[in-house]
Amino acid sequence: QVQLVESGGGLVQAGESLRLSCVASGPTFTVAALGWFRQAPGKEREFVATINWSGHNTYYADSVKGRCTISTDFAKNTVYLQMNSLKPEDTAVYYCAADRTRPAILSNGGVDYWGKGTLVTVSS
Repeated sequence: QVQLVESGGGLVQAGESLRLSCVASGPTFTVAALGWFRQAPGKEREFVATINWSGHNTYYADSVKGRCTISTDFAKNTVYLQMNSLKPEDTAVYYCAADRTRPAILSNGGVDYWGKGTLVTVSS
């Protein structure tokens, strides 16, 4: 089993930046793609960004495109999400995801592994 542990969340003001980290452990060589999702109160979990270990196959949700950058550090088994120009509507619990077969994780259905999440709160 692959374990995912997120960190880096917190309370920031609108316009500020945060970098989320997700460290993977276990048989990470079995993972094909990684991703970030988020879930705001009362809403469904939604896709944010995805990447593979080599740093390719990057895709972003329209709501974060141009403001967020996903990246990996293969040596550290870590995937990052750099978030700039944060808005109050970015407030959510952010989850790291990993999948063994898909080259990119664009939906949350059938994802193999999830982290427990890290809370991001953006005040106006």
